[in-house]
Amino acid sequence: MHTYDEIDLRGVKPIPLKKRKNKVAVGDFARPAKGQSFAAFYESLPDILAAKEIKTLVNALRTARERRKPIVWFLGAHVIKVGLSPIIIDLMKRGYITAVGLNGAGMIHDVEIAMIGGTSEDVAAGINEGVFGMAEETAEFINCTITGRAAEGYGLGAAAGWAIEKEKLPHRSFSILAAAYRLKVPCTVHVAIGTDIVHEHPSFNPSVIGEATYRDFKIIANQIARVGNGGVIINAGSAVILPLIIEKGISVARNLGYAVKNFTGANLDFIRHYRSQLNPVQRAAELGGRGISIIGHHELTIPLIYWALKTKS
Repeated sequence: MHTYDEIDLRGVKPIPLKKRKNKVAVGDFARPAKGQSFAAFYESLPDILAAKEIKTLVNALRTARERRKPIVWFLGAHVIKVGLSPIIIDLMKRGYITAVGLNGAGMIHDVEIAMIGGTSEDVAAGINEGVFGMAEETAEFINCTITGRAAEGYGLGAAAGWAIEKEKLPHRSFSILAAAYRLKVPCTVHVAIGTDIVHEHPSFNPSVIGEATYRDFKIIANQIARVGNGGVIINAGSAVILPLIIEKGISVARNLGYAVKNFTGANLDFIRHYRSQLNPVQRAAELGGRGISIIGHHELTIPLIYWALKTKS
């Protein structure tokens, strides 16, 4: 039998419970809702963990709107695919989004929804049959109609919004790009060449798209440059591309002398990713502001934030 020396606990010095610092107190607990309204539900939430973070973000958004500070939302394509475009559009109308950044897939889904009222093909089946990404109308509209306008000096997002409106696509009321164009809200598209289905088609013009998406980087960087002292940057559903746009936008703005500090940076996603935790969450905290990370499905968290803003507006 092996024996080993044990620590002697007789010298342990207890402290009174009332002197201990606690993370949780009954004042933070959930309360039974007083009524059946959303406001009653929202007020009943505990001031703990994700519920507290949502309340903090809602308050930051309300304050930013009141102070007329930029509220910049970066949206991965998944936000569009789960049916949240009407909410995003209404947030733009209410002043809770002053600029929007999409990735290339976000533009594609937005265009297809405006065009046919549906999107999101079966990738596995399409690859197996050799037809994934080969939709003719999608490629023609983006690679010809939108690119044609972009060649005239438009940013890619503005060119897309203009094209959707000009062609009167039947479901354009669901288009974030078209709504942003109508409302004069900057909406940018950030493309990584070779990552989107329209890049598979011979009609794709990388030089024009490259210049237009670079123009959009400069447009969104100009919005990021003004978030200091009360603005908000939100990344929802992009793991790499849009967090990197945020990072470079902050860097170039600070290099040019803009006081990009003391802002709120929030990441909304259903899994925690490295880049999106850095940008904007950790960057906001490093620059004197508040970093917020809310893990949950977009189709639940974004409507919750929306209704909290709408109820209190």
